[in-house]
Amino acid sequence: MLDKERAATLAEEYGLPFFLAMLLDIRGFHTQGQIEGLLGRGGLADPFQMRDMDKAVERIRQAVEGFERIAVYGDYDCDGVTATAMLYSYLQVMGADVSYYIPQREGEGYGMNRGAVEALHSRGVRLIITVDNGISSIEEVRLAGELGMDVVVTDHHRPHGQLPQAVAVVDPHRADEESPFRDLCGAGVVLKLLIALEDGDAQQVVSEYGDLAALGTIGDVVPLLGENRAIVQAGLELLRQGGRPGVAALLKKCGGRGDTATSLAFSAIPCINATGRMGTPERAVRLLTCEDDETAQALAEEIVQDNKRRREVEGEIAAQAMTAIEADPSLQHDRILVVQGVGWHHGVVGIVAARVTERYGKPCFVISLDREEARGSGRSVEGFSLFEAVSHCSPLLRRFGGHPMAAGVTLDQDKVPAFREMLNAYARAACPDMPAQAIRLDCRLRPQALSAQLPKDLGALEPFGNGNPQPLFGLMGMELREVQPVGGGSHLRLAVARDGCLLRCMRFGVRPEDFPFAPGDRIDLAVTLEAGVFRGEERLEITARDVRPSGLEQEACIRGLRLYGQLCRGEPLGQEGRQALVPSRDQLAALYRLLAARKGRRAGLRGLLLELGGTEGFGLGRLLVCLDILQERKLICCEHRGEVLYAQVLPTEEKVDIFASPVYKRLG
Repeated sequence: MLDKERAATLAEEYGLPFFLAMLLDIRGFHTQGQIEGLLGRGGLADPFQMRDMDKAVERIRQAVEGFERIAVYGDYDCDGVTATAMLYSYLQVMGADVSYYIPQREGEGYGMNRGAVEALHSRGVRLIITVDNGISSIEEVRLAGELGMDVVVTDHHRPHGQLPQAVAVVDPHRADEESPFRDLCGAGVVLKLLIALEDGDAQQVVSEYGDLAALGTIGDVVPLLGENRAIVQAGLELLRQGGRPGVAALLKKCGGRGDTATSLAFSAIPCINATGRMGTPERAVRLLTCEDDETAQALAEEIVQDNKRRREVEGEIAAQAMTAIEADPSLQHDRILVVQGVGWHHGVVGIVAARVTERYGKPCFVISLDREEARGSGRSVEGFSLFEAVSHCSPLLRRFGGHPMAAGVTLDQDKVPAFREMLNAYARAACPDMPAQAIRLDCRLRPQALSAQLPKDLGALEPFGNGNPQPLFGLMGMELREVQPVGGGSHLRLAVARDGCLLRCMRFGVRPEDFPFAPGDRIDLAVTLEAGVFRGEERLEITARDVRPSGLEQEACIRGLRLYGQLCRGEPLGQEGRQALVPSRDQLAALYRLLAARKGRRAGLRGLLLELGGTEGFGLGRLLVCLDILQERKLICCEHRGEVLYAQVLPTEEKVDIFASPVYKRLG
């Protein structure tokens, strides 16, 4: 809750713009330590506080001095690629006999595998150093030892319980870890390793590798607080100065900027990830470690084209996944959505899962079927641990891993139905009311108060990311004036107005047919603000992160959806739940007349609800029941696409007994 007097005191004491002081107060930063921790420049703790760091340093130095053949075993995402590039480059400079190995997502999957370990042994490797993986590779580390190779594990993923029998296991999530900061990504762990190898000279190491560590940290979406914040701040300074040919070339080719975490998250980082999703990830390591501009430009062009192809494939699979969900009511109403397809590209199923989760507001697994194997990736909603849910299903799985918000699985094809059933049984027992996707506004703003100065005043909060999100503001009760497709119809430019003030904003990633509003509607927008330059002049750039109809009580909508889901799944509702869903004849007639008047035009479900009297007079769950009854009695034909409804009144000459509907009888 904002305390304006306290915010004014903060502004005066610390010499801050009042808007920034107000935001700090809203986010709970009141004490000197809190404010200086966020706005100041923190450092990195002693790397030797991490368990086994001394053992890792000793074994690596021994290998370098003895000119033993070393392999850096990485991963194919941005975190793994940057971590690999950092350690490989450092060991090269140290004069080591070093190579790197990045497994192929399609053929090998995540982490160490038996074939790779045997291949490295055949090349004479004596020491394997894992980066961004290895904590779960119990059997593979054992095999390496049997073949006469030592392994140093550096990772940041959570152990499954047993640690691999490696020379050293450096992972901030070890149960016995005592270091003060545990939210490092794989590249952050490697940065600490390099500092330890340099006897604690953090300044020198960060000046050489901070840019790559920042890319990995932003790319892995770890909290940008504490040491991660220090890493990204230092890395952004290096990126603004340029210098590393590969990163500079990539930013130029993809049209990105290296000045903020947000810009990198939407430009260079998706391109780096695309090499692992669509092609050979070792090209990304080559790009990040190359020394000449010509090679960098050629590699950057290849990688940007990979990302373009990734977007195309992702769009195709997302469309197929959503069509499958909307064609199967039993699937659509599960607590956790599990959707599958033959031959879906393994490299994009995780991104598709994120899109499905965003659309339906539920955890989701997208699974690709290939021969007898099924491989999938899942995304969750805040407040529900997908990793715990997957761990519960471990008897069905060949492999699994992840964290609360995302997980990956490999299983036999014939076990997918049982996996879906077990996941949902766990969700019902552990979390009867699945958390709804939440949009947390920092505050509401009057449209007249917006200016290009506001985001500049908030610049001290950069870098933004997980744990320190970009400020999100509410523009409430705006009239939608115009909806203009841009970017080939992939995005929208909206014109909204209130109290004589007209604003234009972008709604990215939403096509016109998926936008449930029309000019004249009253809407609430959750927006971010950025300062841009157009034709040499500063201007305010507004991005709408979410749009909802004005005047609806959202908690009531969520309760209605939950009750409707219980009805569709055949779960007990109780007397109160049934009363909240059962419609009257007048309500059914009102909806029928409204749909007839709309003549098949698309509508937003919540917009229809407003026209019918809102959450108190009708309720979202009751609206969905009414649609089911009318369709069941062949009075309408309707199709849901997320929040968008297409409904057409059907001609009928016979009198229809609306209350003979099986849906209505179930509620009776």
